[in-house]
Amino acid sequence: MRVAVSKRFHPSQRRAPRAEGGWSKPLLLLLRLLILGIALGVITGTALKLLAPRLSSASRQVTSVVPSKGLGQFEARQEISQLSAQLVQLAARQPDLKVGAFVLVLDDGSFAQLHPDQPLPAASSIKTPILLAALEAVDQGKVRLNERLSLNKTVAAGGSGWMGGQPLGSKFSFHEVATEMIRVSDNTATNLLIQRLGGKTALNTRFMELGLTGTVINNWLPDLEGRNTTTPRDQARSIALVDTGKNLSVRSRDLFRETLGTSHTDTLIPTGLLNGLGGGEGSTNEALQSKGVRAYNKTGDIGIAYVDSALIELPDGRRAVASFMVKGPFNDPRSTDLIRAMAAASAKALVK
Repeated sequence: MRVAVSKRFHPSQRRAPRAEGGWSKPLLLLLRLLILGIALGVITGTALKLLAPRLSSASRQVTSVVPSKGLGQFEARQEISQLSAQLVQLAARQPDLKVGAFVLVLDDGSFAQLHPDQPLPAASSIKTPILLAALEAVDQGKVRLNERLSLNKTVAAGGSGWMGGQPLGSKFSFHEVATEMIRVSDNTATNLLIQRLGGKTALNTRFMELGLTGTVINNWLPDLEGRNTTTPRDQARSIALVDTGKNLSVRSRDLFRETLGTSHTDTLIPTGLLNGLGGGEGSTNEALQSKGVRAYNKTGDIGIAYVDSALIELPDGRRAVASFMVKGPFNDPRSTDLIRAMAAASAKALVK
């Protein structure tokens, strides 16, 4: 009978572990790190791709809601007493005229005023807050700039503008309607916007929400009776809310300013500013620009009431908003003269 005998090795006879080459460990580690890096890159890229739309949307929301501090704000902080006194004196020379005025430098809050919250006939100056509401609706996706609006009997109007003379059923883009409302103060264009934005009641509600407490639409344009009202402070505020970035996207803010810049009438605030700065050669706006001043304005005129409101760029880079309103006898030249005189006084006070 054989007995199995276990075979023992002498320590010196045991097989030594296989020695790996000197470069194999670093290369293997490098390969593993490379594979891990690629995997992490793929995962990160996929996650960013999925999150990008949300991040972009959040960024846009923050941009539209939080205005830049450099744009100033609509806040009256320090009264320019001398200018306010001058406005009072100018109005006192014509005691039978009802006068309102408000001037505010957006950058530092300096201001001057005369009955700034007294409601007076708005005439075509009502078109400025309507333009603000119209561009808000564009930003909110409620209307499109290329949307076509159809001329109908309700909105067709006489007075300034050309759209009311077109055949019923004629169609105009929302952008063209908004532009013509300011460029040639088209009354039919204004009525088209009022109708498209929900009517007078809806717009009046929005004006209240915007803090334009004295701005009310009672009549379709041209409102020769003067039942539509606004105030100098409201007029200035409606421009300031845009230019300080409070209410519109950057694109709509630029469109608002560009549209105001198409206004043809430069006989009130622009002419008054130029008079206050000593006059100049060429067209009013060209002469103003040569002095470092530019005015984006919208006038109103129904004979018994005159208004002009503007965003004014000053030579030192500051921006001001101003509105002057006068109610008086029909086609009385004292009304327009007074607006020019108040603008001239403002120019002397603001441009150093």
